[in-house]
Amino acid sequence: AFADYAFHPWQGWLGAAVFAAALWLFRRTHKELGRNWSVTLEVREQHALVTNGVYSRVRHPMYSAFWLWALAQALLLPNWIAGPAGLVGFGTLFFLRVGREEALMIETFGDEYRHYMARTARILPGVY
Repeated sequence: AFADYAFHPWQGWLGAAVFAAALWLFRRTHKELGRNWSVTLEVREQHALVTNGVYSRVRHPMYSAFWLWALAQALLLPNWIAGPAGLVGFGTLFFLRVGREEALMIETFGDEYRHYMARTARILPGVY
């Protein structure tokens, strides 16, 4: 079919492992955020800054999970369009949202969030 390429067994194994890691990380971030999680950009009453668990390493581990999910899709779908579509789609949404989210956290938590930013990476420990 159009834009297909040869699929190798290692892609399946690696894609499955990356997908499993994405699911584990997504579940863990939900659990650690608890009542602070929201699908929209909002601060709730008694909102707390979560900096423990996976949040002690990166500020946006849920986005890290989505990046892993998109990478797994690219590995598991042997098509030059469908495979990387998740990376392009999520990448666009990520870069449109993450700056606004961090601005909201600075507005809400001030220096506490700035210090948190200084000691943690955005989505990939030690890199970004």
